[in-house]
Amino acid sequence: MARAKRGFKARRRRNKILKRAKGFRGGQGRLIRTASEKVKRAMAYATRDRKVRKRDFRALWVVRIGAAAREHGLSYSQFMGKLKKANVSLNRKMLSELAIKDPAGFGKIIEIARAN
Repeated sequence: MARAKRGFKARRRRNKILKRAKGFRGGQGRLIRTASEKVKRAMAYATRDRKVRKRDFRALWVVRIGAAAREHGLSYSQFMGKLKKANVSLNRKMLSELAIKDPAGFGKIIEIARAN
């Protein structure tokens, strides 16, 4: 029986890993064994960090809204509570964009919240 050497299929599989490891430092981008370990770890980090990115952005929006609300004499939690009572359904991303790019518009939203 002839010896199976796998040929182009194995090379294609290895090249796929090396392509993903492109730019890694030292042998981690050139040696198949270390490259496959590093690619596997990098994929795990990428999966985890897609979730973390959402968390980080929400935290940033909350900080921005809180800072803008404090300029008008309200804390973040008071502001969000009053918005909910006033039935204003703007999400945190849009509120933070308003606070940065249109402070006058954000001031009007503060007035709407205060009215209720």
